[in-house]
Amino acid sequence: MSEATKEDIPRLTPEQVEALGAELDAIRQRVTDDLGERDASYIRRVIRVQRGLEVAGRSLLFAGILPPAWLAGTAALSLSKILDNMEIGHNVMHGQYDWMGDPALDSRRFEWDTASPADQWRHSHNYMHHTFTNIVGKDRDVGYGILRMTEEQRWHPYYLGNPVYATLLALLFQWGVALHDLEVDRIGKPDDMGRAERLRRARGVWRKSRRQLAKDYLLFPLLAGPFAPLVFAGNASANVVRNLWAFMIIFCGHFPDGTEMFAEDECENESRGQWYLRQLLGSANLEGGRLFHILSGNLSHQIEHHLYPDLPAHRYAEIAPEVRAICRRYGLPYNTGPLSKQFGTVVRRICRLALPGGRSGPPRRAPLAEAA
Repeated sequence: MSEATKEDIPRLTPEQVEALGAELDAIRQRVTDDLGERDASYIRRVIRVQRGLEVAGRSLLFAGILPPAWLAGTAALSLSKILDNMEIGHNVMHGQYDWMGDPALDSRRFEWDTASPADQWRHSHNYMHHTFTNIVGKDRDVGYGILRMTEEQRWHPYYLGNPVYATLLALLFQWGVALHDLEVDRIGKPDDMGRAERLRRARGVWRKSRRQLAKDYLLFPLLAGPFAPLVFAGNASANVVRNLWAFMIIFCGHFPDGTEMFAEDECENESRGQWYLRQLLGSANLEGGRLFHILSGNLSHQIEHHLYPDLPAHRYAEIAPEVRAICRRYGLPYNTGPLSKQFGTVVRRICRLALPGGRSGPPRRAPLAEAA
């Protein structure tokens, strides 16, 4: 659980904030200096496992007339898609393995098995989300343009459907992510990107999504001949499992009790230390075993990921005790808990904020830091 309540969060002096940043920078430098064969072997091993699971899953689905084969095939394909999405695609496209010089692991060229075009995801996630984490009005991952996730978002009768929209987003998460960078919620507003740019991005989504649809719902079912409906159903089920898992892990890292939202004016002209502080206060971790962390893409260590998005994610478990100790020294919360607890508070937040006057939790008692 969090080691400090909102009421307990201290007002750090500018000197303390910069000292905090220096300590966190030192961790980054030490890990960067240590990158090598262990990290390269790890990601290549995960890729081999992911590919093996995909081959096994798709092969078993061809024998899907036998219920055990269909269930095993769907499970294997689901795990393959989860690994591709979470531990491989997400982390490779963050540039975590660019230092290897391997074209197959180049963040600028990598493409993943999901509907969202990689180049658009890198803009909406790597740049917009990780630069402006939890800044209301800047970080479009706060609600994804669909949900009300903080009381700072003005209530509208539309948000009465918050629980319904969240359920649909969870089931169709890859499509929500694919459409995210189109910013359809900003059409006609002063910050609208304009029709020409939106059409350019829409064409990119269409090119990518039609390949995904053709692969899972046309090519492989046709190859199965008379068993096409079983393969179609297995592929659809695997996509839904991946969508639900990704939604749950990502929302638990950003929206459980204790995570903070920020106003644009309190984040202007941030120093490196202030940026680190915002990441610490706006993120949450999940507790679990090694397999759980791998299947989450190590986003179960969301705090460490927000601090160091371009370090290999399998290193987060090693540095998490140091980050937690630093938080303890500065009196800062280190928000962590089991999946059931964290997701329960996320669901409660979604439901509360569907209502006018609904709150996601007690207000933050202290600003990010004292004025200089």
